[in-house]
Amino acid sequence: MTARPKLPSNQEGFFWKTKTLEEMSNAEWESLCDGCARCCLEKLEDEDTGKIYFTHVSCKLLDAGLCACKDYTNRSAQVPDCVRLTPENVRTLNWLPPSCGYRLVAEGRDLYWWHPVISGDPNTVHEAGVSVRGRVLGTEDEIADADLEDHIVRWPQLLPKRARLKKRPQS
Repeated sequence: MTARPKLPSNQEGFFWKTKTLEEMSNAEWESLCDGCARCCLEKLEDEDTGKIYFTHVSCKLLDAGLCACKDYTNRSAQVPDCVRLTPENVRTLNWLPPSCGYRLVAEGRDLYWWHPVISGDPNTVHEAGVSVRGRVLGTEDEIADADLEDHIVRWPQLLPKRARLKKRPQS
């Protein structure tokens, strides 16, 4: 998708609804990341079917408590297979979680209530149960590649019930 239809004026402040991925500033692009860190989990691909399997093993640079890269600026130098998301590749990567802000916008869909650009709070991704916080068993340095099949989990490809709600649940 290269152009979006004109939206009602009450939605024009939402850059992800009014701009193409290519038109976004670097700050807008970076803000599409919801901070879930699901993309930082090790994944396996079935060579015959192409099916992706997530594990609860993370990249060695992931701070699983903060759900943030320990060295975001230099991540590609330290982890050569770290994939930098771009407007071109978010449209084709088959391993982006269904909740990913980049994937949602690339598909012309809206962001969820818990996304920080909607909620104004970076903690809502954790509150909604979408992030990897508390769910990572170890890092790629701690768990051998040969053992990854023993660490396959389904939750990164699912969305918790409270995350699917139309708005933030009342406390």
